[in-house]
Amino acid sequence: MSDQIPFHIQEDIIKRLPVKPLLQFRSVSKAWKSLIDSSGFIAAHSALHTHPQHLLVKYEDLVENEDKYVSFIDDDTLLQQRFVPFVPLSVKSLRHSKIVGSDQGLLCLYGYHWGPGNSDSNLNWSSIVLWNPSVRKSIVVDMPYMLCSGETTSVGFGVCPVANDPKIVEITQLRFWVDKESETTKPWKVKVYTLSSGKWRNVSTNLPNRSIRVRWLQVVIDRFIYWCAFHKSTTHTRNLIMSFDITDENFRVVDLPDSLAEHSQTELSVCKLRESLAMLQYSIDIGKHVCVVWMMEHGVQRLFTKLFSISSPHGSMTILGFRKSGQPIIEVKDDLSELSDLAVYEPNSEVEMNDLEICGRSNLFSVNSYMETLLLLV
Repeated sequence: MSDQIPFHIQEDIIKRLPVKPLLQFRSVSKAWKSLIDSSGFIAAHSALHTHPQHLLVKYEDLVENEDKYVSFIDDDTLLQQRFVPFVPLSVKSLRHSKIVGSDQGLLCLYGYHWGPGNSDSNLNWSSIVLWNPSVRKSIVVDMPYMLCSGETTSVGFGVCPVANDPKIVEITQLRFWVDKESETTKPWKVKVYTLSSGKWRNVSTNLPNRSIRVRWLQVVIDRFIYWCAFHKSTTHTRNLIMSFDITDENFRVVDLPDSLAEHSQTELSVCKLRESLAMLQYSIDIGKHVCVVWMMEHGVQRLFTKLFSISSPHGSMTILGFRKSGQPIIEVKDDLSELSDLAVYEPNSEVEMNDLEICGRSNLFSVNSYMETLLLLV
């Protein structure tokens, strides 16, 4: 670029470029490298929201018995633009890994690392890996401590939109059979890790009590992490949604309408649909597996609108996520085997299920969307 062009105009031009050329431009000059590596430029680049959205599919290959990853560009050429991303060793070495969630181009994975002896009995330390597939960078974060007997943990992840700072939330809860009295009188144990500090710290204010339990599935919308949760009293159990504000670190309860609050807790999950919070409600109706999709209207508690339902007469199914267009991505299971296929549900097309040509072990699929960002570049 010509030296006659003022540097601030150069900056305005290059911050609109995709990630791949920016990585190449870092070697053009020291000034450009310093600019692209700066936190201000990375934040401004992420805030444009004009970069391609990808869908990352994680599944277990039946032949090699190991995790595989495939990425699609979420546009009209979905099936034509698929590729195998570079998977760093930090991700490959995680055992029993699962993707906690994704936000601002980062994926958060939870799993275990080997202890002495290199066997499953020695997987004695849980870890988080934050991974940016666009820049091929990742970092490993050790969880703060080993669980005591009778404790269970849930994890949340999101990027603070104000500071552009990734955060990990660890919620430690008691199992049902431990200390019934403290379930209703004592709050959760919560720790938060921020990438900028590189440290875990305790959160001690505005904590829910232990009668509320969150489940693992989460979704990030704006500045909130949402989990499916339920409140267990001595007489009954009621479903709800728990939210965590990534900016002020406060927990809040989102109440559900009775039809969802009284449904089986294992047959509900949260998801993001067109930047809105949605609930998936599973059931069996006259031998068919059915999923009803509900969307929360304008952030109003209890106001959920039924959008549509999907039925599968020849086996069970799970909605793993949604495309930008709103089309569900579904794991279609063969209940007579360990096999599942991945498909996009297109109700207005001649073929309702558009096969994505990925086959793997049932119940081990996940789909997460991510955009191209420069987070973790330096």
